[in-house]
Amino acid sequence: MTKQRNAQLDALITEFGFSHQALADEVNQTAERMFGEPTLCTDRHVRRWISGDVQWPWSQYLLPLQSIFGRSAEAMGFVPRKSSRVPAPPRKPAETRDTSSWGRREFIGAGLVATLGLDGIPVNGRLGATDVERIRKVVPTLYRHDHALGGGALHGIAVHALQRVHHALDRCSYGDRMGRALYAAAGDLAASAGWFAYDAGHQEAATKLYNRALQAGILAGDGMLQARVWSNLAMQARFLQRHQEAVHIGRAAIESRQAKGNAWLMALLHCRQAVGHARMGDRVRAERSLARAETAYDRRSGQPPAWLSFLTAAELTGLAGAAHQALGRHGRAQDLTVAALDMLEPRFERNRVYYTAQHARALLDGGEIEQGVERAEQAFTLAGRVNSERIVGKLADLRGEARRFAHVPAAADFLERTQERRT
Repeated sequence: MTKQRNAQLDALITEFGFSHQALADEVNQTAERMFGEPTLCTDRHVRRWISGDVQWPWSQYLLPLQSIFGRSAEAMGFVPRKSSRVPAPPRKPAETRDTSSWGRREFIGAGLVATLGLDGIPVNGRLGATDVERIRKVVPTLYRHDHALGGGALHGIAVHALQRVHHALDRCSYGDRMGRALYAAAGDLAASAGWFAYDAGHQEAATKLYNRALQAGILAGDGMLQARVWSNLAMQARFLQRHQEAVHIGRAAIESRQAKGNAWLMALLHCRQAVGHARMGDRVRAERSLARAETAYDRRSGQPPAWLSFLTAAELTGLAGAAHQALGRHGRAQDLTVAALDMLEPRFERNRVYYTAQHARALLDGGEIEQGVERAEQAFTLAGRVNSERIVGKLADLRGEARRFAHVPAAADFLERTQERRT
């Protein structure tokens, strides 16, 4: 068999934001969930698949790869031999299925693929209003699970859906008016996929997806979509410690005509600007942005789009707590974060972890060490239910803060208990 580079697999790895080693680790973890024991996949295996040295991997690698990317072996660029076949995954007794932490996330994620209706998107012919509606329904379906599962469980699914949509856009026909509607729907999906990638810790992939969403927004003439993407890019810049850039991007989003006409979006943008100003030490602008966020939130009407469904009074209060924490007002940050946690609905599992960790940090910074590490322990316990690298990073920062107080027995015990714990 002639050796040929597997460009399809290489493109998938880039699209999903994996390094060679990260994909090997994911294969091992997925295999452990499938077979009950890990494989010995390494970055060398991944390089050999890409180079074409191995054109049909062993089933112990192939089945996990199909699960990770949501594609058949051939769709990943592998070339079967005459005797090649993909065996069925091993059957596990129903009573042993793990519906907490990873098992729960993978089970729901696998079920989601079947409910998105992607098979109904044409691969040729003419696209119409029914197809626009089918694409638009994907995003609310994904977001119904995002708040509980985290972006790590949904990123790959969203990217796969987006690829199906762009395949149709490239190969089917449609008029100008329908084209704008299709690109608006595709942009909504791309922006959502970008958010899931961001939450999953795949920042390069998130940036590419945001740029794709921005391009779709321009093609669709959808200013609201463009403002949404600018908002997400500002949040990403702040996450990457580029605080001044985040404030400038956020200001551009606020000044857009579409944002000014949507109270839901304006409330979110002003809240995020408040945190940005606070991290730059600008108390006056932070307080002004918080006041404007409250005013905008009071003017909202109707229901928010799916991607803004997290924006509740609890979220605004929690973001206000984050701003005060950044300003060094630890007591006020504690009060606001506790209020946010009290108001938070049960469906927002990831945000409950996030604000529990925020409360712990405010307690530690305020000198209440024993209460802080107790709260931090709660955050670590809750975190096992979500798949979010942002949460992992926040908990790592929390441990780093607790190390400052390692001479306090409660902090020392906390550090020892969480040393080997996976979140």
